[in-house]
Amino acid sequence: MVRIAGRFSRVEPRAAARAYLLGLLSRTERKNCWQPAEQAGLAQPGPMQRLLRYARWDADAVRDDIRAYAVEHLGTEGAVLIVDETGFVKKGRASAGVQRQYTGTAGRIENSQVGVFLAYATSRGRALIDRRLYLPEQSWCTDPERRRVAGIPDEVRFATKPRLAWEMIAAALDSGVPAPWVTGDEAYGQDPRLRAALEARGTGYVLAVACSMRVRINSGRTPIRADTLAARLPATAWQRHSAGNGAKGPRSYDWAWSHIGTDEHRHLLIRRNRTTGELAFHLCWSPTKVALSELVRVAGIRWSVEECFQAAKGQVGLDHYQVRHWTSWHRHITLAMLALAFLTALAADPAPQRPVDPLHPTRGSDPITLTVPEIRHLLAAVPTAPAVTAGRLLHWSHWRTRHQATARRSHYRRRSCWIDHETVLEY
Repeated sequence: MVRIAGRFSRVEPRAAARAYLLGLLSRTERKNCWQPAEQAGLAQPGPMQRLLRYARWDADAVRDDIRAYAVEHLGTEGAVLIVDETGFVKKGRASAGVQRQYTGTAGRIENSQVGVFLAYATSRGRALIDRRLYLPEQSWCTDPERRRVAGIPDEVRFATKPRLAWEMIAAALDSGVPAPWVTGDEAYGQDPRLRAALEARGTGYVLAVACSMRVRINSGRTPIRADTLAARLPATAWQRHSAGNGAKGPRSYDWAWSHIGTDEHRHLLIRRNRTTGELAFHLCWSPTKVALSELVRVAGIRWSVEECFQAAKGQVGLDHYQVRHWTSWHRHITLAMLALAFLTALAADPAPQRPVDPLHPTRGSDPITLTVPEIRHLLAAVPTAPAVTAGRLLHWSHWRTRHQATARRSHYRRRSCWIDHETVLEY
């Protein structure tokens, strides 16, 4: 809080932000404005709601503080920036950016918001350091009234997800984040403008692409599909490497690479599952010559962004918000990112430097290093909020049921008006 205190012009929102962060770090089941307010000993969630909607503070400036904090505690050589998106399933059509769209969170098309995120990953840990809310072009960008109600600034225009990713990458590099590599999935690897922008900055990348991606071999003279090139590789082209440790040990795959184009630092990297034979493809470029093992390392670290999303949603309530406004979304997401970065820094700082032995990683009696969930569990046991009396519990129970009754009456009234309108039209 000392690090971000200057981002708040008044003591009230600063105190509310501290209480909100403690709520995100707590054991409460849901982490919208109600539960942090109850835990903080407040009589109603008003201060928390004002923090997210009306209070004067700069969420982007706090985002910059998070980025610097992550580099300070996690920074090592060979850091990787990871771009990816995650969905937030919502009801209704009032939340900024919501529409029926595919989201990997649900694995299908759902009514949802989609956020594009930038993660910073090193051997010490990983954290989310930037975020953008994706604004669909047809359903939002061209609807002035809908934009006004959701509080979307006039200067915000439609941008593709790769474009949003590049804005975050450029901002991180401009701020001095030491990251020689960028990685991402097919949604970003397929975009030639993103790849060209990275090359212009001299930043290496390992970006996933589809099997149908056409590349050029023979010094750029012959176009060929990626999967066709993989099928022509001899058995000696494949090497076994680990893409990093997973929950059940090293994730070993067979890997091959082939020079493409006219640049000796441009490759097609191919991963083959040792059990199923399934192939995955990556376009790679680096400003200097690198070894296959380095490209494999960067490709393997991409999956750590999924761990970030899992921890952010499961531990600090990234997706627990009940807000509709553009500003409120960015503020909640930023505070959740700060809570996650704090936990990650705590997990990284005391971690002992043990020798790496994939076959015998620890002795039988050695505990694993402290994880983000374990640290949050320990923090939640510390009495950081006023003692909750029976009267306070009953007060909040009455507040919730009264609020829910008001919401129910509003929904029923709206539904009744809609049914009456349909009846008139039929008549």
